[in-house]
Amino acid sequence: MPHSRRRLRRVLAALAAATTCLVLTNAPPANAADPAPSPAPTTWSVQPSTERGPDDRPFFRFALAPGARQVDWVAVTNAGDTPLTVDLYTQDAFTTAAGGFDLLAAGRPPADVGSWIRLKQTRVTVPARSRSDVPFELAVPDNASPGDHSGGVVASIAGPGRDAAGNQVLVDRRVGTRVYLRVDGPLRPALGAGALNADVHTALDPFDGALTVTYTVRNTGNVRLGARPELTVRGPRGLTTKRQRLDPMPELLPGASQTRTARLDGVTQAFRLDVDLTVHPIPVPGGPAETGSTAHARTTVWAVPWVVVGTSALLLAVIASLLVRRRRQANETTTHENDRNEQRAGAPGSGS
Repeated sequence: MPHSRRRLRRVLAALAAATTCLVLTNAPPANAADPAPSPAPTTWSVQPSTERGPDDRPFFRFALAPGARQVDWVAVTNAGDTPLTVDLYTQDAFTTAAGGFDLLAAGRPPADVGSWIRLKQTRVTVPARSRSDVPFELAVPDNASPGDHSGGVVASIAGPGRDAAGNQVLVDRRVGTRVYLRVDGPLRPALGAGALNADVHTALDPFDGALTVTYTVRNTGNVRLGARPELTVRGPRGLTTKRQRLDPMPELLPGASQTRTARLDGVTQAFRLDVDLTVHPIPVPGGPAETGSTAHARTTVWAVPWVVVGTSALLLAVIASLLVRRRRQANETTTHENDRNEQRAGAPGSGS
């Protein structure tokens, strides 16, 4: 097989040379249509706590059985010089298009773990440079599905801002802390890969083509998982192979998907190319050690080395022209010899 690859590279190179001589902020990502809040420093924070004050937990993490209840506390800290009143609520989480962790907007009623939490207070006034520890109860429904459920506790303040047109609007500024709940039962870590498309970018150098590949990875299981995608591009009979690891996806919530685009340079334009996507599941903090099997997707594209094709066509045309010219010359020579023979046969004194 290595000899075949070397032969292919030598042939393509020769033909090419011939042609050459010829803060968890839970607000959605901003966009042009979103209101732009007036500049204002964030002077409050939200974090896991106890009845005596914040502890060292970076976020809430629970492992409970269906029907179980858990009491906990959340701290709202005011770092400003004046009293602060915030609205406190809970919400379900989702994976953003960019792969981040975010919470649904305040106006959407939660349907998962965000609806299973009952806060003792939903509006809190915190004195300047002080803190308020608010208790809450998490009650897991009897019919809760096993696996991971994600959400958050949010403290928000509505304030004046301006939209893209300069109009005065009311903007909801919010900060929060994550809530990860694992409900007891069978765990099914699983990823799916699909929607694989590849666009070819040809180049004069047949070894320097490129592919723009778009792909989707989905968490089809019931636990949080990370993903490490890898692309492999193979030529006919495996004569050429290009492998590239892609940027990892740190966390996909159950049911979430992420679509990404990657570019592979240095791809040999070997006519038919098989593009394989392999997605390796990777564990996340607090996730199970068992991550399930790898996921695969495949597509085929045509990467025609036009330099090679053009060179080959030109060489064939030159060879054909030489053959035609040689045959014509041979025919002319034969004709001249026949004419001379006829002239000799018809000359006086010839014959017996």
